[in-house]
Amino acid sequence: MAEVRKDQASGLRELSALASNTGVRVFAVAGGRTGVGKTCTVINLAAALAKTGKHVLILDENPRHKDVNANLGLNARYDLLHVINQDKTLEQVMTQGPEGVMVLTAMRGIHSLAKLSLADQERFIQCFSELSQSVDIVLIDTAIGKSSRVVPLSLASQQVLIVLSGSGTAITDAYALIKLISQEYARRNFLVLVNKVESENIGRDIFDNIASVAQKNLAVRLEWMGCILLDDKLHRSTQLCQPVVEIFPASRSAAGYRQLAEKLMQCTGAWTDNDGVENFMRRLIRTSHLDTADFTV
Repeated sequence: MAEVRKDQASGLRELSALASNTGVRVFAVAGGRTGVGKTCTVINLAAALAKTGKHVLILDENPRHKDVNANLGLNARYDLLHVINQDKTLEQVMTQGPEGVMVLTAMRGIHSLAKLSLADQERFIQCFSELSQSVDIVLIDTAIGKSSRVVPLSLASQQVLIVLSGSGTAITDAYALIKLISQEYARRNFLVLVNKVESENIGRDIFDNIASVAQKNLAVRLEWMGCILLDDKLHRSTQLCQPVVEIFPASRSAAGYRQLAEKLMQCTGAWTDNDGVENFMRRLIRTSHLDTADFTV
């Protein structure tokens, strides 16, 4: 088992090296409903990527009582709105999680972007220009519910990862989210992770079913990113406020997250060598002006 983990880690480092000349990759991680394990996925995916040498920033849209920092037992005193209001610097509002992963609490700031003047927009974007030098991957943990800005976040990102579980309601809600983004905003490609399943065969069957329906009715392409198997070690790591890839690396859920990290590095996208976090923020400001009345599923 140790040799398997060693080979996986070696493979991820090689992929990381091959991608070293590309710009920042931005992935919006979304789910149709609560309870599918979206935030847990973001935390463990970030840690798995960081173990390969990638510099990862988590942009967190969730309310503070259930956000990434809360799940890691960290205390974020400030958030992105303090940067927008020029009360704090970007470095002062970020926290540092396991493996050096940076976490930026952003819900209030994201919700205020559409109200910024042109001068404030440029000042805000400038805050991220230096940060772009030390960030390889941005993972956005989008919120769930009517107040979420999941659509503008998804449209501003280069790729969207949909997390769903095996329950009928989770599948239905995930399909509704894909339908909204594809039909109203012409997004045609989505990555899909099936979470909380007993076996890979079950996960693959769930994916094949939703992918077939989506391709037929929505004219979209869903890409299989694997599955995370049910694992008591994952539950235990959550209780301990630590990534399972860190404290239980031999567990089957940890193996699933390492495989997800590898697939994420291999997937194609609208990457450019000079893309940076500030360019993503510029896109996000533009998409934030879309009609928020449409952002419910």
